[in-house]
Amino acid sequence: MGLFRAAGVVYKPVEQIDLGPASDQFYLRANVKAPRMAGFLVKIFAWFLELRVIGTFLVYILKRNNLVHKLVSNAMLEESPLFLPLHPIVELNEQEVKQIDTEASPPERVQQAINCLPLTSEKSQDELKPSCFRRWTIVDYSRAYSHGEITPLMVAQQFINAVRESSSSALPMSFFINYDAEDILRQATESTLRYERGQPISALDGVPIAIKDEIDCSPYPTTGGTKWLHKVRPCIEDACCVMRLRSCGAIIVGKTNMHELGAGPSGINPHYGTARNPYDPHKIAGGSSSGSAAVVSAGLCPAALGVDGGGSVRMPASLCGVVGFKPTFGRIPHSGVLPLNWTVGMVGILAGTLEDAFIVYAAISGQLPSQEPTTLPRVDFPLLNSTSLISNIKLAKYGEWFNDCSEEIKICCSNALHKLCEHYMWKTVEVTIPEIEVMRLAHYVTIGSECSTSLSSHLEKLDFAELGWDARVALRIYGSFDSKEYIKAQKLRNRQVQFHNKIFAKADVIVSPTTGVTAYPIYDDALKTGELDYINGGMDFD
Repeated sequence: MGLFRAAGVVYKPVEQIDLGPASDQFYLRANVKAPRMAGFLVKIFAWFLELRVIGTFLVYILKRNNLVHKLVSNAMLEESPLFLPLHPIVELNEQEVKQIDTEASPPERVQQAINCLPLTSEKSQDELKPSCFRRWTIVDYSRAYSHGEITPLMVAQQFINAVRESSSSALPMSFFINYDAEDILRQATESTLRYERGQPISALDGVPIAIKDEIDCSPYPTTGGTKWLHKVRPCIEDACCVMRLRSCGAIIVGKTNMHELGAGPSGINPHYGTARNPYDPHKIAGGSSSGSAAVVSAGLCPAALGVDGGGSVRMPASLCGVVGFKPTFGRIPHSGVLPLNWTVGMVGILAGTLEDAFIVYAAISGQLPSQEPTTLPRVDFPLLNSTSLISNIKLAKYGEWFNDCSEEIKICCSNALHKLCEHYMWKTVEVTIPEIEVMRLAHYVTIGSECSTSLSSHLEKLDFAELGWDARVALRIYGSFDSKEYIKAQKLRNRQVQFHNKIFAKADVIVSPTTGVTAYPIYDDALKTGELDYINGGMDFD
C-alpha cells in the first residue's frame, strides 16, 4: 500500500510540550469514521473483511481514515517503548490512611477494611423491607445475618428466584451466562451453619458476589462470552481472586454475561443474550463487563468482579449508576484470568457503594507468594471513619477533554466538581493533557494486538461460524496490527506516562467524566449479530 502511504506525525520531545492551561496543544476529538452496522449489513462487512485481497484493502482504508497510520503506525518519536505500566516506587506522605500488613490473610484484610469504615446506625428489619428499591450493602448483609434477622440460605433462595424471574421477562435481562442453583444453595447452607455457630469467617461470609465470565471460577466453564473458548481452554481451578473471596466466605453466585471476548463497549452478546440496563431495559448496560454492572445495579449482588482492559469495568459501571474500580496494574494477581490483554487488563470491582468496592478490594488484593515482595509499594487503606477533612487536594482538569461529552453529563460532572471543591476546600488546577486521541489509538493497537496474539493458536483451527459477527470484524482488525505498530504504541505509552507523571507532580487527581454519553438504545437488529457502533463506542471511551 506504499502508493497510499499516509505521512506520520513527528512528535516533539516531551520536555518541549507545555502542559499548562495556555498550551498550544490542539485537542483532537475522537476521530471515528465508521457507520453503525448490525444484522445483514455487519455480515456482509465481515465477509468482505475476511477476503484476502479486498479485506486487506478495506482494513488499510479503515486504519488510514481513522488516523491510525498518521498518529501511530508511521509516527516518528524518540521515546523508548514501555511494555508494562510499572512505575518507580514513591512512598507518598498520604493523609488519613492506615498501613496494612502485606502478610495478612484475606479475612484479616477484610476486617481491617471494616475497621476503616465510619460507624453507621444499625437498620431494623422493617427499614430493610423492600417497600422501595434499595441496594443492600455488604455491612447490611453481615449485620442482618449476625442478628439472625435473615440467613444466607434465605438470601440465596431469593436470589435464585430473582434471576429466574429476570430471565423470563418480556425483555430478558440476561445477567448471567451460567449459574448453578444447587451450588449456590450449598454455599449458602454452609454459611448459614457458620453463623448459627457464631463463627462467620468475615463480613463477606454469606454475601452474594458474581464473577465475570472472563475469570476462572469452578464449577463453571470460562467462556469469555464465546461458544467455543471453554472447549479449548478448560477451567481447572478458581482464579486467585475467586479463591480469596471464597476464603472470606462469600457466596459465588455464577458467571456474568459479557461482550464476546471483551471486544466491544455495548455488552450486546448474540450467544447468551444482551445484558440490559436495570434503569431502562431498552438500553445497553455497557461493556465488556455488562452482566457484572447490571446485576449490581439491579441490587441482586452488592458487588461483582469484572476485568478492565480499556474501560470494561468503569464504562458499564458508569452507564448502570454503580461504582467501577480498576486497580493499579499488579495490585490484584491475574492468575486464572483469560490472558486477552496482559499489559492493560486488570481484575476490577463493580459495587453499589464505594465502601463495598473497598471491602472487596481488601479481600482480593495482594501479591502472590511467588512474587518479589518489593515490586509494589506498601498498602495503605483509607480511614473513611476519620472526622478530619483531607486538605490541600488539587484536582487537575483539562477543560477541552472534560467538556467533550453530552450537555447533561457536562452539567452533572461540573456540579459534582464544584461541590467537592466547595465542601472540602479543594482546588482545581487547569492543565493540558496532550495527545488524548493518540493515546486512545495507541491503546486500541495495544489491546487489539494482545487479544489477537493470545488467541492466535486457537483461531487458526476455529470455525469462524462459532463467532459473533461483530467479534469477527474486531478480530480481523486486531490481527492486522503488526510488530512495528505495537512497538510504536508502546513508545506512545511511555510518552503518556511521562505527561501524566508531570501532571501528578502538581496535582493529586485527574478529573473527567467516565463516559461521554449515557446508555444508548439496544436495537433489535443487533441482538443476533452484535453491532458495530464505533461512534457511540468512541464516546464511551471519552
